[in-house]
Amino acid sequence: MNAAVLVQLLVSGLAMGFIYALVGIEYTLVWNSTGLLNFSHDKLIMLGAYLFGGTFVLGMGFSNPLAIVLAFVIMGLIGVLIANGIFNPLRTMQSMIFAVMGTMILGRIIKEACRLIWGPAPFAISGWLSGNIRIGKISISNANIIICLVSLLVVIGLQLFLNFTKTGKAMRCVAQNKKAAALMGINVTQNICITTAVSAIICSIIGILIIPLFNVSTTMSNSIGLKGFSAGVIGGFGYLPGAIIGGIIIGIVENLAVMVLPAVYKDVVSFVLLILFLLVKPTGLLGKRA
Repeated sequence: MNAAVLVQLLVSGLAMGFIYALVGIEYTLVWNSTGLLNFSHDKLIMLGAYLFGGTFVLGMGFSNPLAIVLAFVIMGLIGVLIANGIFNPLRTMQSMIFAVMGTMILGRIIKEACRLIWGPAPFAISGWLSGNIRIGKISISNANIIICLVSLLVVIGLQLFLNFTKTGKAMRCVAQNKKAAALMGINVTQNICITTAVSAIICSIIGILIIPLFNVSTTMSNSIGLKGFSAGVIGGFGYLPGAIIGGIIIGIVENLAVMVLPAVYKDVVSFVLLILFLLVKPTGLLGKRA
């Protein structure tokens, strides 16, 4: 395999790694704020893509920037509804099985709603993140470059938000100790609504970014959701920098695996890594034993 192909594999692997990292971050935000797992996040990714592409771009003919803003607003509101309808009512129950069932059923509802509203057939958004950049013999798609840049901006922006804003600091306090946060005057219920809204907006960002890679369909985010969970576990579940590192590792390793394995086994790599980490280092690369 020549150097040009290797560089292309690394770039595309890095782009997918950032996507997995964003999914891991979304998982981590909800887990830290509620102590619950959101098993409908892959469907929220799909919903964000449908809102952007199916409703605002193709349906209403809005410009791409306006469609993105509107998709973010609606997904944020949906996140608040999910927090008030599932996470806040069920987070205090002794078993998390009720919240898990709630998010799984929610995911099913979202999938069927998308199928009924926009139809079962996949569709593409013409011209969205299309084209390539050629550097000598190396050809890199614009989609992969934009995915890397936007993901970096999201990660940096989220870190600045969590560390330097009053709301972000409150989110960190709730993540560390909900009872202590409540005693210090933080509205935990409201904070969970904000966190879930941010999480839903991140899902919409992921959905919009992966449209040129998978088109818009009801199955576009199935594997991404699972690999994002693997990224969180490999990096150290519940730790944002760990999710980022775990996602990048999975993206690069699975792409480079095609150099030695048939391409059909590419999607297996992340789950093999997950099992190995669970057996050897269940706390992940950056996680600490409780």
